[in-house]
Amino acid sequence: MDCYKEAISSSWIYPTLILCANGFFSTMRPSEPFLTPYLTGPDKNLTIEEVTNQIFPVWTYSYLALLFPVFLITDYARYKPIIILQGVSFIITWLLLLFAHGVVAMQVVEFFYGMVTATEVAYYAYIYSVVSTEHYQKATSYCRSITLAAATVAAVLGQLLVSLAHVSYFHLNAITLASLSLAFACSFFLPTPQKSMFFHKDASPEHLHGTVKSPESSTSGPNEPSGCQGDGAPAPPDTRPTPEQPADQAQPQNQALRVLVQLCWDLRDCYGSRKLLYWSLWWALATAGFNQVVNYIQVLWDFRAPSHSSAVYNGAAEAIATFLGSATSMAVGYVKINWDLSGELALGIFSAMDAGSLFLMYFTENIWACYAGYLAFKSCYMLLITIATFQIAVNLSMERYALMFGFNNFFALVIQTILTAVVVDSKGLGLDISTQFLIYGSYFTVIAGIFLIRSTHTIISVKCRNTSVTGESIGN
Repeated sequence: MDCYKEAISSSWIYPTLILCANGFFSTMRPSEPFLTPYLTGPDKNLTIEEVTNQIFPVWTYSYLALLFPVFLITDYARYKPIIILQGVSFIITWLLLLFAHGVVAMQVVEFFYGMVTATEVAYYAYIYSVVSTEHYQKATSYCRSITLAAATVAAVLGQLLVSLAHVSYFHLNAITLASLSLAFACSFFLPTPQKSMFFHKDASPEHLHGTVKSPESSTSGPNEPSGCQGDGAPAPPDTRPTPEQPADQAQPQNQALRVLVQLCWDLRDCYGSRKLLYWSLWWALATAGFNQVVNYIQVLWDFRAPSHSSAVYNGAAEAIATFLGSATSMAVGYVKINWDLSGELALGIFSAMDAGSLFLMYFTENIWACYAGYLAFKSCYMLLITIATFQIAVNLSMERYALMFGFNNFFALVIQTILTAVVVDSKGLGLDISTQFLIYGSYFTVIAGIFLIRSTHTIISVKCRNTSVTGESIGN
């Protein structure tokens, strides 16, 4: 028995190593910072209006349409097939980028890239189904760090190849395709998990060494977060009605119904906490705006300094932004403040800084000021999303952690889709790229206002409560 436990404990190394290799090669895309110059250049010969108003919006729509069904299929298929599907989608995306031409072909590219982003959930959820609980922190750290490193290396490599070696954007995309092919090959070596979050929870005990706490068992550990209660108190006993389990294997329709019922109960519990609701509200609003800015920032850069007549430093800007984002995220771990009292104030202040960065990008004509605004914007967002992640996760079991983060991102995508349809799409307002960033700056101003008002109310309420308690103690 001891030998078996030792084997299980060491088994986390192999899947983590393979998943890190897959993550590195799938994120090592040196051509990505130069996508807009590639599409508007001689290789594809598209106009900036076609790229902005007709091609890029397709990614948002396809991502939204695919995210929820892919989430359920990912859990049912136990992750590995979906990671393989992501590899296939990556390869199709870059083959079309290399060899297809025209607006419709590039819209198909955006659809398959929507499939790529929708299947990312499998990469981040896979590791929790194959490693034991005590290795969650290390495995998560390694997987996230390797993708961050790959993104930085890719941006630097792309910039060096373009600026010093004068490599064409076409050949840069060919290098990306080679890296993605290696990631696809790595995915076949991943072991298949024996359990998943919802569909395969009744696996035999010998297959459950990589535990992810289920809602039914989330109150078991004295040192573990229990349930979704925002005040850190143990969750009340689960009194939800449990669908009757048949003796034989359930019909797929009934199984899917049980999963949907469980999802509804879990979401009700999680969003029933007012504190977690406000953190999730910021998450959804800010992530929608962040994704919108990142999706169209290259178009703005190309507008400020056209790539056909100016030197392009998009790769350098992305590399520095990624580094600053990782540095600010790491800094959160060393800041000792009362996040319950000051967390929402931080959301308001740094969201205001995000708004200021976007207004700078709107009003300036200088590409270097535009780059600087993007660095500040991404750094502030990465700082805040780290705080929000920590504040939400500290009160959740690992299983509900994945569920709540997934739905926060889903709500963010719904908001982003509305922004895209109204502001960007040629069937909506179809605004020019400069005016779009005026809208995004105003959007983050509203977010900042909401949380500055909310935090001011919270701080005043706490001070009044403390004053009242002090006065009562003196009177007694």
